[in-house]
Amino acid sequence: MRPHKKFVPFPFEYHQEIEITIEALSNLGVGIAKVDIPASQEEGETETSKWVVFVPFALPAEKVIAKIFRNDSNCSQGDLVKVVEPSPHRIEPKCSLFGECGGCQYQHVDYPTQVEWKTRQVGELLQHMAGIDYPVLPAIESPKEWNYRSKLTPHFQKPKNGKITSIGFLRNGQRNNILDVPQCPIAMDEINEALPHLRKHAHLNAKEYKKGVTMLMRVTEGIVETNHRAIATETVGDLNFNFLAGDFFQNNPFILPAFTQSAADPASKGGAKYLVDAYCGSGLFAISLASKFEKVAGVEVSETAADWARANARQNNITNATFKAASAEAIFEDIDFPADETAVVIDPPRKGCDEVFLKQLFAFGPSRCVYISCNPSTQMRDLTFFLEAGYELEEVQPFDLFPQTRHLECVVVLSKKK
Repeated sequence: MRPHKKFVPFPFEYHQEIEITIEALSNLGVGIAKVDIPASQEEGETETSKWVVFVPFALPAEKVIAKIFRNDSNCSQGDLVKVVEPSPHRIEPKCSLFGECGGCQYQHVDYPTQVEWKTRQVGELLQHMAGIDYPVLPAIESPKEWNYRSKLTPHFQKPKNGKITSIGFLRNGQRNNILDVPQCPIAMDEINEALPHLRKHAHLNAKEYKKGVTMLMRVTEGIVETNHRAIATETVGDLNFNFLAGDFFQNNPFILPAFTQSAADPASKGGAKYLVDAYCGSGLFAISLASKFEKVAGVEVSETAADWARANARQNNITNATFKAASAEAIFEDIDFPADETAVVIDPPRKGCDEVFLKQLFAFGPSRCVYISCNPSTQMRDLTFFLEAGYELEEVQPFDLFPQTRHLECVVVLSKKK
């Protein structure tokens, strides 16, 4: 195979195979090796420098053979050809499609090691993104390593000649190529039981689809809902939450009681009497934490989400919580709680908090903040702004809501310096 016309043949030729030892993992779950290369391309160069090589699915301490397919300005990327000396933590993946499907990155690693790596990942991001060396608590394991996902969204592209080629998920490292996935071992049993029927229906009715489709499979009360507008129910401890099946709700119900409790205890610490849930959605944290506070206010930019939160408060007999929809520029405008007795819970989208929100938060000046994120990179980026605004770090607690993948949730607790 010929290299891409923009391929740079230094320090390795296209598809050159090299034997390397993996030293660490990136925060994307990719193996990292460092090798000695000539310091320059000049003939007779005797000086050497360290060069990074990234190899997906290679584990720390493994000696592997990698086939180079790309040389960037400061690193190379290669495919894993062979594991010469395997890690003691390497195991056989449960899914036959592991490595092809882009959904999972860690099926070839024993679960305790996955959790250890995720803890370390948060610590490294804390150092690199926020410049802080702070102890990270061991990540809380999911009660279930497999069959934990309550929601799955298989895709297929626009049918060709009245036929659907593949129903599943993107191939690893690709943006448009969908791999056919008949079963998924991280999805709940109910989903895997329903998936063959959903796939069959799509294939039989392929001519009706004029474009590609993302299908919905949401487990609710023991059945699988496929209608985005249907009402779904999730139970968290003694509380029940209703929401639209297609809307966001945490997809690992087995760990949610411990996850919400991890926000409740630190938020109410230090005598905080009031709580603001600044990205409240359908009310998961506001309602779960309500018993710890005199009054709770949930704020959302979506009126529909605020309506669901109100309904969920009513059905759970939560009488000390109110919910309102507010514009992004006026999140705290109607909050009349005394700031020095108020805690704020923040659970933003993956992109983190924007400048507009942070300015409002710091102007309000709550005594405590509990920042929850599914993307520790943006969370640690935002942490620098909290420190500049006079907050100090109290606790960093990762949660593994997504076993077999590189993803995690992280709870960071901050208090305002007195």
